[in-house]
Amino acid sequence: MLLIRPIRQSDYPVLMQIAIESGAGFTSLPVNEQKLQAKIARSEQSFATNVEAMGDQGYLFVLEDTSTGEIVGTSGIEASVGLETPLYHFHKSTVVHHSKELDVFKQVEVLTMCNDYTGVSEICTLFLREPYRQGLNGRFLSKVRFLFMAEHPKRFSNMVIAEMRGVADETGLPPFWKWLQSYFFSIDFPTADYMIGVGNKGFIADLMPRHPIYVSLLPESAQQVIGEVHENTKPALALLENEGFFHRGYVDLFDGGPTVECQLRQIKSVRNSHKVKVLVAPVEGAATLSICNTQTANFRAVFSRNAALNDNHELVISPELAEALLVSNGDFVRYLSLEKAVK
Repeated sequence: MLLIRPIRQSDYPVLMQIAIESGAGFTSLPVNEQKLQAKIARSEQSFATNVEAMGDQGYLFVLEDTSTGEIVGTSGIEASVGLETPLYHFHKSTVVHHSKELDVFKQVEVLTMCNDYTGVSEICTLFLREPYRQGLNGRFLSKVRFLFMAEHPKRFSNMVIAEMRGVADETGLPPFWKWLQSYFFSIDFPTADYMIGVGNKGFIADLMPRHPIYVSLLPESAQQVIGEVHENTKPALALLENEGFFHRGYVDLFDGGPTVECQLRQIKSVRNSHKVKVLVAPVEGAATLSICNTQTANFRAVFSRNAALNDNHELVISPELAEALLVSNGDFVRYLSLEKAVK
């Protein structure tokens, strides 16, 4: 059985391994023992704290194969970004150059550095290890965050964003970064990426261009990747777009990858999830559901085909599922179909 639960300190070795496997560009998991240990401690505190309003909390989940005890993936939520450390983006917009005398009308795209997403919630740190990238595993790992947010909306902003990894060349370097490095920086991409991952973002304000940048003046290779995602990120983007997320012109400073957004209450999995009581009994032949309990520190989620609604609108689950979810007869759970849903 695959089980999702909050991360704990004993998971540190495998989290470090995941950070290594994720490679450059995955800034939310820096290969740094102190930062990863701090991330785990912060997550444990966030899950354990009774929160009435969103703040500087971070929630990190792990996907565990209960048959082996192996951690095979992770995903996370930041309750409110940009409060302690600024969150910068480029915003791509259009300006008009018009001369009535010359009868010239030109629309020109520009990039302007901003921190417009300060205070919003962010889904992040989604990584599934290679052997488990099959079936519904990735969908389960992504959607569980929306189940948790639907159950605990006070912990999160009304706006939710996701930063998508941008395009990289065959050497792993983003074409968008190359022009930045040429004109504004004297460090390589892995170094800049690592500094961001460990929270050292002061150099961004110091070295980034302070004025709008005309997109047409950039190298063609950089222009082509603005708002585009890495090949490996396309499935994740498609999943989020199906949830209702959309791109409004905000892109990453270094790789040009898009940031997508959606109102929390408009996320499809939030709208389509249901809270019901459970009945523990044998059950067969049901739809594939993602099911979570309603707890925080002891949050648990599974997906299974052995669950079904009865005529009393109770969710009938097997004793095995009840044990994994830490629930008994009459307890509440929240569930969501993992099958393709109608919009």
